[in-house]
Amino acid sequence: MREITEQQIIAMAPNQAAVANAKKISAKGGFVKLERSADDTFYMGECSGSGKSNYITSVDFIEEASPVCRCSCPSRQFPCKHGLALLFEINAGKNFGVCEIPEDIQKKRDKKQARAEKAQGETAELSEEEKEKKKAASAKSAKAAKVKKMKKQLEGLEMAEKLVRELMKAGLGTMGGTALKTYEQLSKQLGDYYLPGPQRLLNGLILEIGAFQKDGDEKHYEAAIDVLEKFWTLIKKSKGYLTEKVESGDVSQDDNELYEELGGIWKLSELEEIGCSKKDVSLMQLAFWVNFDASRKEYIDTGCWVDLASGEISLTMNYRPLKALKYVKEEDTTFGVAQVPMAAYYPGQGNRRVRWDGANIRPVEKGDVEVIRAFGVTTLTAKAKKVKNIIKNALADPIHFSLVSFETIGKCGENYVLKNASGETIMLGDCPYLEESTERIGLLPDGTLLQNQVLLGAFYYDGTDKRLKLHPLSIITDTDIVRLLY
Repeated sequence: MREITEQQIIAMAPNQAAVANAKKISAKGGFVKLERSADDTFYMGECSGSGKSNYITSVDFIEEASPVCRCSCPSRQFPCKHGLALLFEINAGKNFGVCEIPEDIQKKRDKKQARAEKAQGETAELSEEEKEKKKAASAKSAKAAKVKKMKKQLEGLEMAEKLVRELMKAGLGTMGGTALKTYEQLSKQLGDYYLPGPQRLLNGLILEIGAFQKDGDEKHYEAAIDVLEKFWTLIKKSKGYLTEKVESGDVSQDDNELYEELGGIWKLSELEEIGCSKKDVSLMQLAFWVNFDASRKEYIDTGCWVDLASGEISLTMNYRPLKALKYVKEEDTTFGVAQVPMAAYYPGQGNRRVRWDGANIRPVEKGDVEVIRAFGVTTLTAKAKKVKNIIKNALADPIHFSLVSFETIGKCGENYVLKNASGETIMLGDCPYLEESTERIGLLPDGTLLQNQVLLGAFYYDGTDKRLKLHPLSIITDTDIVRLLY
């Protein structure tokens, strides 16, 4: 009988609520009939539900890496809770009778195979010369479309540059009142110029000025200045980047971070083509959190991962727009080690974003934790210098995640302070971009967790105290990962 782990099921789920409901269905014996094919590629169940008739639920494993769940229930979620419940029945080792693969399932398989064979056949019928001509024509058309798009983006950047120059001359205070409506219209125009990245920055600027008008808190004004600085830097650098591309005629994809900053969306295949990928990577998640980005109108599920081979800290980011929450799968905490055949990394400085398509999640072993602890930095002064060089770039993330070895964490007045074996210290604090977690240190049940351990922390610059601080996320002991943020 087939084996499937709970982590694999969670990875397929559209959201955590669907997982919880699926577990309830399986636990209370919701399936009145369970069957599987003799070749172990097809599983089917009859599940009682709220309708008059039982729901017929199935999972087709004909493609091992991409099992397909189907159900007769009216849910728009995919997979639905019944499909996930059937997977939990498999996970629990329930008894499945043997059945034939239904005719409609076999027809779906045959149609899919026929489409694949047809596509291969059409390509095979072309001569090598015809294939080359077709490929060249396609490449020429794609290049022309890219050049046209880049020219349009340059027009939009000219408009954005004029807007920022006027703001810097007149002052951010001129954005207030009825003027905000005008800037909102300008933001919409940036979308028409294929500039969703600059558009989000302008939206962020509008939100901060609007908030400052309401409560008068200086932190909003300071945040607006930071956004304006990034907006201006992006405009200037992007104009030079796109102009060079258009004038040289070389519009091929490269590893410049400006592509994404302007709003470009990377494909995994493109990242692999430009060399931004690694094979056979083992990644372990050390922290997980969910933020809402008002300027994007999206929830962002973020996982912080460590490469067990190199110690590199990278981030997974799952964007869930408000208008599509029902249809975009919600990510969740992962407590195993992801064994990834091919991991693609986004260009950029600091902690790079990482993506992959399919991974095997294995349990954490003691040796994994020992490896992670060895990656903890022991010199705070040198690390702080590197971090400052990274975050001073206006286009870089304002926070940097790192593993830090420490001798003690304790209170100094009202603040928590980390001290390493060399006597170097750094104050702990709550970064405005993350959920507060510093005070949770005082809730830890065991004092040994604050002695001779390794901390996963986020370095950030506190504009109020004018100093670099460290936001605590997780403590790595000899045997466990204690998450302060999850």
